[in-house]
Amino acid sequence: MYELIQVSGNSYYIQSPAKIGLYRLNDSEVCLIDSGNDKDAGRKIKKVLESNGWTLKTIYNTHSNSDHIGGNKYLQGQFACDIYAPGIECDFTNHPVLEPSLIYGGYAPKDLRHKFILAQPSEAQLLTADKLPEGWGLIELPGHFFDMAGFRTPDDVVYLADCLSSRETIDKYKIGFIYDVAAYLETLEKVKTMEAKIFVPSHADPTKDIAELAQYNIDKVNEVADKIVDICAEPISFEKILQTLFTDYDLVMNFEQHALVGSTVRSYLAWLKDIGRLDVEFTDNMLLWKQV
Repeated sequence: MYELIQVSGNSYYIQSPAKIGLYRLNDSEVCLIDSGNDKDAGRKIKKVLESNGWTLKTIYNTHSNSDHIGGNKYLQGQFACDIYAPGIECDFTNHPVLEPSLIYGGYAPKDLRHKFILAQPSEAQLLTADKLPEGWGLIELPGHFFDMAGFRTPDDVVYLADCLSSRETIDKYKIGFIYDVAAYLETLEKVKTMEAKIFVPSHADPTKDIAELAQYNIDKVNEVADKIVDICAEPISFEKILQTLFTDYDLVMNFEQHALVGSTVRSYLAWLKDIGRLDVEFTDNMLLWKQV
């Protein structure tokens, strides 16, 4: 873990729970794509940099989930590096308390205020194309989170952030976190047609051909959506929908999973209502979901 792997030319990644991209700007300076999930990750990244005689100039965050910005504060303190994040992700990076608040739908209890959901704040600036290294391309990848972005380096290496997961991850966890299902599917359709020398997703192995994995992710989203519609054959409450999904997919319910999977299921329900597959009714002051 935290092994430095060269992909092509000046493009590398550091193997970690969420892959950290690294690009060598010159003989002494590098930039990172994301920073790991906490201070310990930051320390390990610093060791990698020091062992190669590199200093850190910039961190480019793909999005603001804690496992991608958790090392920001430590590394910024060590290197006084700039940090850039796209769109609303910049606000979440500066104010990470927004993430557990969003997931929970209100002030989050202590069960959700830990490093896996709540990162330490860092001083991020808004990412625009002119802030990128020469020759880089910015790729909009919304859906998993608000304004998530990926990057294409001059080596034709594409860093895809969390826009898709490995087959193993999908098969294990069944329901991956999604904020906007419609945007997520649009992103996957776009990624499916992309070409590059190599793709580096955060939660899957690097690959030269991303189309098959993108389609697998699309198929699994549609499978979950169809299952939710089937569950709503008769008017049913959100909690019963969630319970049925956990039972049918053999998932283990705890406070964190209730919040994370629950947030995603609400996103599915909103999307399914917007496209006319589901509707709601109110019975005895309870909101119930039903097929159209």
